[in-house]
Amino acid sequence: MSCLGNIIWIILGGFFNAIGWFMFGCLWCITIVGIPIGLQCFKMARLQFAPFGKDIVTNDDSSISLFLNILWLIFGGLELCIANLISAFLLCITIIGIPFAMQSLKLAKLSLMPFGKEIL
Repeated sequence: MSCLGNIIWIILGGFFNAIGWFMFGCLWCITIVGIPIGLQCFKMARLQFAPFGKDIVTNDDSSISLFLNILWLIFGGLELCIANLISAFLLCITIIGIPFAMQSLKLAKLSLMPFGKEIL
């Protein structure tokens, strides 16, 4: 079922949001300091591309993760969160789109604070 959900997700707009994560990852990787943030963006782009069948687990509560999350929120996280919220709103228009809207809301929450999270 997750394979079918991921295929429909890609068609309904997950591809475009994944491109957003990929573009932010490329921008962060331009600088040496931003490479860890860019690598996390690439992980999140893979999750945005196929979110069904995957879980998010918080595994790190260090001050470094907090600092990176604050930096990310200022320089990219808010835009990706808004894009996922708009996708969720548009997907909620039909009954069939509600499960996809729930995935989009999960990714919107993750867009704000992606550091210290692990994808299973």
